[in-house]
Amino acid sequence: MKQKILIVDDEKELAYTFECFLSDEGYDVTLACEYNEALVKISEHVFDAVFADIVLGGKTGIDLLKIIKEKQQYTPVIMFTGYPTINTATQAVRLGAFDYLTKPVKQDQIIHSARIAIEYKKVVEEKERYRENLEAIFASVEDGIISVDKDLNIIEFNEAAKIISNLPPDSTERSLEKLFNNCREIPEAIKNTIKTKETAELYRIECELNNGSLKILTLKISPLVKSQHEETGAVIVIMDETDVVETERNLQKRGQYHKIIGKTKKMEEIYSLLEKLAPVNSTVVVTGENGTGKELIAEALHYKGNRKNNPLMKINCAALTENLLESELFGHVKGAFTGAIKDKKGWFEKADKGTIFLDEIGDITHALQLRLLRVLQEKEIVPVGSTSTLKVDVRVIASTNQDLEKKVREGTFREDLYYRLMVMEVNLPPLRERQEDITLLVEHFIKKYNREFNKNITGISQNVRKLFMTYHWPGNIRELEHTIEHAFILTDQSTITIEVLPPVFKNLPSIKQKPDICSTTTEAVDIREALEKTGWKKAKAARLLDIDRATIYRKMKKFNIPL
Repeated sequence: MKQKILIVDDEKELAYTFECFLSDEGYDVTLACEYNEALVKISEHVFDAVFADIVLGGKTGIDLLKIIKEKQQYTPVIMFTGYPTINTATQAVRLGAFDYLTKPVKQDQIIHSARIAIEYKKVVEEKERYRENLEAIFASVEDGIISVDKDLNIIEFNEAAKIISNLPPDSTERSLEKLFNNCREIPEAIKNTIKTKETAELYRIECELNNGSLKILTLKISPLVKSQHEETGAVIVIMDETDVVETERNLQKRGQYHKIIGKTKKMEEIYSLLEKLAPVNSTVVVTGENGTGKELIAEALHYKGNRKNNPLMKINCAALTENLLESELFGHVKGAFTGAIKDKKGWFEKADKGTIFLDEIGDITHALQLRLLRVLQEKEIVPVGSTSTLKVDVRVIASTNQDLEKKVREGTFREDLYYRLMVMEVNLPPLRERQEDITLLVEHFIKKYNREFNKNITGISQNVRKLFMTYHWPGNIRELEHTIEHAFILTDQSTITIEVLPPVFKNLPSIKQKPDICSTTTEAVDIREALEKTGWKKAKAARLLDIDRATIYRKMKKFNIPL
């Protein structure tokens, strides 16, 4: 098809001359002898180039240029005039004129300008089509795509990446390191790809996002190189495999739910209950001894439910005085008490559409119990010092290590509040009743502190394992975690032995008589497991079993285990 050119000039003879020059070159030329006629032509046709005189009766070619740029963004406009000035030339270029010619315009000038302008339009339109196609592909891909520069500043990411990262639609976050602040493996892998220009893959890593949600992500990281001389970056394709992994775990016997570790029958029952409770808004009370992980239950219910993209507020009711706790929970207005210099939102208001976790609920006073009852019944709060009510949509999850039913009988806890709270109870067993989970928890904490301390500890010795299994764990999981952290600080070996445990373990009666690794019926199995775990390195396996190197060689020979 012939390229279409519009010529706008109120000097008809000159316009006809332009038409002859360009028609002879094979262009389809349209004439307009005044401003309004030109507007009609522009509304009826899309042109490949426009030649316009700056002086057009009561209007100017500059006015026409503005209209063309609004209606036909990529059409190049060549301005010409018999009265050139610096101001008109500057204004024309600033508004997007492709060229600026002065009369008398020669034939070769017109033809050259037309040819260059039309080629320019072809290139720009092709580039725009390419960009639109890329954007359509970018938007339609279900996997997240993020491009970053060499400093890990985000250049662009698609909608899927925002969803996977739990970013709000209007997020302006541009730092990938902040985006994955709690998952340092990702920024480090990207930095390495940018440095080495080699593709990398992170397979099913557990990543805690900034809002506390835990996801299983697989990432493909590729170098982004613009040219030999320009700085590089990276393109990251992110696949959210959280649901896939959870399905796989459901097909097997689960050992984890959200951040909760355990595979005993009791824990499996708790996981099933949590799956039923997560999508509903019912009030839940989590009971159990200190250190059993009650806060993790609240997190699981929130992040597995339909409120996961809204706030989860946590408050320890036992840590604050009555007046301070009242102000923190319900907020206050200016002048409500000495020091209240301005209005303050309470945690219930901040948690609107989300969840509030009230830890140690059994310690709140009668006055606060009454106020909390009103929130649960009426779904509204009254800030301290105010007479106005505020509606709130908040799911309440409470926890206690006390016997609330006994407190009701003793008259220290309101019976009506007790029944309002006890819609559902999740009771966490103490660690001494979950011996089967100790090994899982130890492995979990070893992985955690290997990352934090930049160590490569492979496990605990056989004697430490036996000790852990017989210890009564009064501090429950929290005590176990602190025990592992204590050992990480002190040990320089790849295996945690009794010598690096806290003093309480060294004074136990069972330590005074150090048992042999195990009975002969399971001894061979234990040795094989230790060798496999350490890559058949005898010295490491011996430390894992708490025996010396000569003993492991003797045992391997005894049980016909290949040396």
